Amino acid sequence: MTIHTFHKSRRSGTLRRFGLTILVVLLLVGVYLATLQFIGNFHTVITGELYRSGQPSAAAIEDYSRRYGLRTIVNLRGAKPGKPWYDNEVATARRLGITHIDFAMSSRRELKQAEAARLLAMLESAPKPILIHCEAGADRTSLVSALYLAHAAKADEESAEGQISLFFGHIGLPLLSPTYAIDRTWEKLEPWLGFKDS
Repeated sequence: MTIHTFHKSRRSGTLRRFGLTILVVLLLVGVYLATLQFIGNFHTVITGELYRSGQPSAAAIEDYSRRYGLRTIVNLRGAKPGKPWYDNEVATARRLGITHIDFAMSSRRELKQAEAARLLAMLESAPKPILIHCEAGADRTSLVSALYLAHAAKADEESAEGQISLFFGHIGLPLLSPTYAIDRTWEKLEPWLGFKDS
């Protein structure tokens, strides 16, 4: 074996190991994200005040209501009468005496400051505890949780921004992720929220 062949073989082995490592990491992330969806992606933002999740089933709403005393559900997917998930959610909330609010926003479009202000005013005046949700609980819900923590709870930047992360299923990669609008929105709203050095 020549020195050139040895180095080429070694480089090839290194590339294979690197590729295998990347594949394993992607597989683990995929399993984690699937698990989040399976369990409903439910998390506490502020105990007794704000909770977050993916699209809840009627059974999940009943469970959350019993365990956490929910008084309001904020659906970030917007009103969708005629869709089974929406009709079941509204009917379950009504039956349990939970206020139901629709606020349509997109994970692929930046939320403007005026829209954020309207949403935060609505959240502040809604009966607590509140459950906010979107479809997966990863993108829109992450942004709204961060906004609420920063604005209403006066949390520090790191705590608020921590709501927008892979831990909750959000993947924010510039140019690669269609939901990167969530990250852009947060960055643009940080000065308005009082984070001047961002």
